[in-house]
Amino acid sequence: MRVGTGDAKGRKLKSPKTAGTRPIIARVKTALFDILAADVEDARFLDLFAGTGSVGIEALSRGAAHATFIEMNYKIVRLVRENLEITHLSERAEVIQGDAFKFLQAQVENISIDRQRVYNIVYVAPPQYEELAARALAMLDASPLVASDGLVVVQIHPKERPGVAAVPCQRLELTDERRYGSTLLMFYRPHTSE
Repeated sequence: MRVGTGDAKGRKLKSPKTAGTRPIIARVKTALFDILAADVEDARFLDLFAGTGSVGIEALSRGAAHATFIEMNYKIVRLVRENLEITHLSERAEVIQGDAFKFLQAQVENISIDRQRVYNIVYVAPPQYEELAARALAMLDASPLVASDGLVVVQIHPKERPGVAAVPCQRLELTDERRYGSTLLMFYRPHTSE
């Protein structure tokens, strides 16, 4: 697993030896950042189920202003920090060890949200087949975390699409989706009337 483009291009990232983390495959990551190209520069990026941090690190390498990584497993959090050191991107990153849903809930309950907690791009790639993506999307829809011109990207297995598509979003709307084999990317933006 390597950084594809930007300041840290070619740097090899560490991967966990556990089965619980499924890193994004290179061609999907390349396709994702081809789509995000215009949005990444100077963006505030939230990697909600960070895993190894490869997606948030790619965003930083491509010019994102800041990235926040949320990961529950303390061993994986250590890997994210090591990968940020390897790529020399840690000064623009925040790594939080904790439950993604508790993080989201805290932001929903925070009426006067800190500007540092408003993100231009939120990347959601939770463990598969546990309905976590739908739950995260519903919470993001109710959250002030997503900037008014922001973007939420949900990465799931195509079989999970019905559950995610059925989330009754009030603020976010599905604007695009792309399938790459067993990976589906769904793109949500705030309604244009916002």
